[in-house]
Amino acid sequence: MILIDLNVLLDVIQERQPHCAGSSSVLERVVRKQVQAVVPAHAVTTIHYLVARYRDEAAAHAAVDWLLGHLDVVPIGRQELLRARSLNWRDFEDAVVAAAAESAGCRAIITRNVKDFAGSPVAALLPEEYLAAA
Repeated sequence: MILIDLNVLLDVIQERQPHCAGSSSVLERVVRKQVQAVVPAHAVTTIHYLVARYRDEAAAHAAVDWLLGHLDVVPIGRQELLRARSLNWRDFEDAVVAAAAESAGCRAIITRNVKDFAGSPVAALLPEEYLAAA
């Protein structure tokens, strides 16, 4: 199981170049059920907010429905937040992502911000690194 970071999802939703191709390929593996993937709960609310703001409410609901149809959601509770604090990282949100991945038993975090996950209890890989190793 892998955790897909918010930036990878946004690459696809916003068609951000040159990152969209690699990120889309990771999600394609998920859709084809070649790998089980999760997202942290806060990524779902952030995607809804951003899509509603820059597109419309219907597109935001469709994005959330797609996510919930293809990926599981890692709840963020007290345990994950305490674990994130114990990591003592500068970026608390990244620490929460690492703690969520650890809590869910993920083998990797797929992100474009690998450097932000130095010291993570779960390995962080670029989409292209993950695809090359898969």
